[in-house]
Amino acid sequence: MTESVVRAVDKNAERWRWLLYVALALAGAMLTFVGARAQQRAAEDTAFRKLIDGYCGLVFYDVAPFAYHSWKEYHDGVQTAILNNAASIKLTAGKDLRVTRRGLIAWTTVPMHLAEKTKEGKTMELDLRYTGIWEKRGASWVLVHEHLSTPLAGN
Repeated sequence: MTESVVRAVDKNAERWRWLLYVALALAGAMLTFVGARAQQRAAEDTAFRKLIDGYCGLVFYDVAPFAYHSWKEYHDGVQTAILNNAASIKLTAGKDLRVTRRGLIAWTTVPMHLAEKTKEGKTMELDLRYTGIWEKRGASWVLVHEHLSTPLAGN
């Protein structure tokens, strides 16, 4: 081989080596990004699990009447319709929490279980579906809308 051919082969090999280094660096960067995103997602899921569990400690009901027109009306209506007759009420979030986030908005879905014991000793158990819409305001997530429903009989 002539000297010019050897130089051309060496130059070509050097280019391929450089491309290999760039490809390895990009692959490493992508793996780092994917790992960091997975850690961030796990941390967010943990944060929302705490928010949901905290929510279950704050029992709110608005089944009847259909609408309240003030916080006082809400308080008085719930007190009369539900709380006056309850010896205990417990709302528990299930394990199957789903969190979907788009920018400053996130929505959560989770099955819940409601257990109530009346002052007369009757018990009621009800499985619920919960959806919460959250907005990030500063460093905190704020619940801006929620919906509870119950599966139809037989579902």
